Amino acid sequence: MTNVFIISAPSGSGKSTLVEKLRKQVPNLEFSISYTTRKPRGAEQNGREYFFVSREQFQQMIRRNEFLEYARVFEVDYYGTASRFLRKAEQYGNDLLLDIDVQGAKQIREKIPDAVSIFILPPNRSELEKRLRERGQNREDDIQRRLDDARREIENYEKYDYILVNDRLDESVEGLKAIVLSERLRRSGQEDRCLSARAEMYRLKKIRERVQPILQSFREVAAGGGK
Repeated sequence: MTNVFIISAPSGSGKSTLVEKLRKQVPNLEFSISYTTRKPRGAEQNGREYFFVSREQFQQMIRRNEFLEYARVFEVDYYGTASRFLRKAEQYGNDLLLDIDVQGAKQIREKIPDAVSIFILPPNRSELEKRLRERGQNREDDIQRRLDDARREIENYEKYDYILVNDRLDESVEGLKAIVLSERLRRSGQEDRCLSARAEMYRLKKIRERVQPILQSFREVAAGGGK
């Protein structure tokens, strides 16, 4: 049986780094490389970070029903997950890891209700802004747009099974690994109590209180109209 793991996060939350480390440490985990109509940034390569296609090519794939999910992000570019990645995972008996936004996650949950969903949060708005600026890839207006979008995205956290606050990288990697491995074992009728206990720490019902100050850090700026 192929387990599907959804990972979502605001831009700049460290999701890509976590996913990269998870893939190195957890075997039998297929990763879906998304298709996008946006241009490559920096050292990005086609087929490594994304499959970069034209809008016409993307729309052709939509018409051919080749996407498991797709969405228009920032009201500009399209991103999508090709169905072939799920078929490949099923063929080889592996699990599938999806790095997608909240729009795509909603579509996946509708199609695959037992998918495991994980939302990654930054420690607070200030830290997210710092990370976005340190990347050096975005203009000021783009940074502010991403922060505004992050505020809207994190309001969806209650729709996810697990919430991971990425404030300490090593701890976050271990938490993410515990979630994936414990779910894998549970669904195969097995259990590792240590792994299960670690994963339970990130269950929505257990972490809701910790999330509130993070949400408030975004709401306060929005209410004040500041940046």
